[in-house]
Amino acid sequence: KKFEEDETPKSFQSVALVVGVTGIVGNSLAEILPLSDTPGGPWKVYGVARRPRPHWHAEHRIEYIQCDVSDPKDTESKLSQLTDVTHVFYVSWVNRTTETDNCEINGSMLSNVLHTLILNAPNLRHICLQTGAKHYVGSFEYITSGKIEPYDPPFTEDLPRLNTPNFYYVQEDILLQEIEKKQGLTWSVHRPNTIFGFSPYSLMNIVGTLCVYAAICKYEGKPLLFPGNKVTWECYSEVSDADLIAEHHIWAAVDPYAKNEAFNVNNGDIFKWKHLWKVLAEQFGIEKYGLEEGKNVGLKEMMKGKESVWEKIVNEKGLEKTRLEEVGFWWFVDILLSMESPMESPMLCMNKSKEHGFLGFRNSKSSLITWIDKMKAFKIVP
Repeated sequence: KKFEEDETPKSFQSVALVVGVTGIVGNSLAEILPLSDTPGGPWKVYGVARRPRPHWHAEHRIEYIQCDVSDPKDTESKLSQLTDVTHVFYVSWVNRTTETDNCEINGSMLSNVLHTLILNAPNLRHICLQTGAKHYVGSFEYITSGKIEPYDPPFTEDLPRLNTPNFYYVQEDILLQEIEKKQGLTWSVHRPNTIFGFSPYSLMNIVGTLCVYAAICKYEGKPLLFPGNKVTWECYSEVSDADLIAEHHIWAAVDPYAKNEAFNVNNGDIFKWKHLWKVLAEQFGIEKYGLEEGKNVGLKEMMKGKESVWEKIVNEKGLEKTRLEEVGFWWFVDILLSMESPMESPMLCMNKSKEHGFLGFRNSKSSLITWIDKMKAFKIVP
């Protein structure tokens, strides 16, 4: 439950800095950390993001800091003042055209944050770094190139790194280097699969993107065609719920048995997209849906020229003022839903998390409905 105003504690046991607080997991952390029953609490929460605070984020009880962590001077100026931080939750990333560029920018962002906090926050105890399943399958650039020989799933945390550039590897190396600078400072790395969650600002929001696609299909009276291929339609898949990932971060931050380890995190169940597609269609009142081979050309192609349609939907339905390119990440969903082989579906083993004490799970169908409802509640889609 959330604190009432008069219940707010006068002192905090833990002080969190969430970097990337308007992202898909950052948003969940901003909601969960201030709750009265969150482990390690009561928590004071600072949230950092590059843009001004959006009003869909305003209800979270955090101190919002607008800061561009890719800029060392801005990072030093704003984060050096946060001397009371005890835990860092790093859930931020930016996307560049090549993985070499991704390594450079994402590495420097993390380095700027950790360098500043380790120097200025004497009570800093733990750093959570979020990476993901691309640790095992390679970056988008290499996944689509066909140059990587994938591991045989399920993926365990001890698999060797792939011999390709990957900004996750760069971030882990930076984390381990920075940790050495402060005695007693611990760390954890969190590797989710495809994330179901809520953030209009997320670069990889599959639920949001599919909701926008479904809303356009509904408005135009068209069937909800699966934009991917038959392999992805039929094979087993798994996802990670954003709230579950946030709980996983908090568990590792406060549980002594979870220190200095990398952990996979997923919902703990499997599904087929052909079953979840029915759920998506039902949530938007679309009667005709499915896979029609030959018509599955991908969302990037299907949504070309739909900007004016989206503008009409936004105006007629009284939605948040968004442009189509701000809420539809077609390229990302096209990659996820167009696997060439069932072996490409990243299946993460959860045994290590369970053995260290994390027993959280989610029903992926229920998770999808929850996040669709949230997209509607915040008037991102009708």
